[in-house]
Amino acid sequence: MFKINPWKLERMKRNFNESFSFTYLFLAIQAALFIVMTLAGGSTNGQVLVNFGAKFNPYIIYQHEYYRFLTPIFLHIGLEHILFNSVFLYMIGRQMEYEIGHWRFLVVYLLSGIMGNLASFAFSSSISAGASTALFGLMGAVVYLSRKHGYIRSFRQMGMQYAGLIVINIVLGFINSAVDNYGHLGGLVGGYLVMLAISFRGDRLTKPASRIAGIVAYFVIAFLLFWLGMKR
Repeated sequence: MFKINPWKLERMKRNFNESFSFTYLFLAIQAALFIVMTLAGGSTNGQVLVNFGAKFNPYIIYQHEYYRFLTPIFLHIGLEHILFNSVFLYMIGRQMEYEIGHWRFLVVYLLSGIMGNLASFAFSSSISAGASTALFGLMGAVVYLSRKHGYIRSFRQMGMQYAGLIVINIVLGFINSAVDNYGHLGGLVGGYLVMLAISFRGDRLTKPASRIAGIVAYFVIAFLLFWLGMKR
C-alpha cells in the first residue's frame, strides 16, 4: 500500500503556500480574457462584452444568467481599464493575500465582487465589467481590519495607505458618469462584511455572534439588491 511521508507532505504544503498566489492567477485570467476579447472584436464592443459574460441586466432578468454576477470581475473595457485594475490588484492583492492567507483572500475577492455586481444590477442598467468591484471589496476588508484590529501594525498601516484612495475613487466615481460607482460601493460593503465574518487566522477577539451577524448582513443585503434588480 502506498504511503506518504507526513514530513514530506507538510513540506509540500508549505512550498505550495509560499509559491502559490491567487493574485497572480487572477491577473493571468483577466489578461488572457482581455486578449481573447480583443481578437473577438474588441473589449469596448458591447456585444463582445455581453458574449463574454459582462453584467447585462436583461439577460439576468429574462434569461436567468446569474453567472453574470461573477464573470464581470475578470473582464475589462479597454486597455486603460485593465492596466489600472491590474496594477492595483498587484499592489493590494499581494498585501492582503499575505496578511490573511490564500483562501480567505479568495473568499473576500469573489464575494465582494459579486456584491458589487449585485449593487450595479440593482441601481444601474448599463453594461458593466471590471475587477474594481472586487478591488473595492479588498479595500473594504482593509477598512475593517484597520478599524477593528488596528493594534496589529500591518493592518493599521494598510488602513492609512488606502483610506485616502477609497475616498478619492468614490468622489471621482460620482463625478465621472462612465464609472459604475454603485458597483464600487457594493464591493466596499461586501468586503467589509465578509472580512468581519471570516476575519484572519489567529483572531481571538471577534466573537462568534459578530461573525454570524456579518454573514447574515451580507446575505440579506445581497438578496435585497437582487430583488431590487429583478423588480427593475
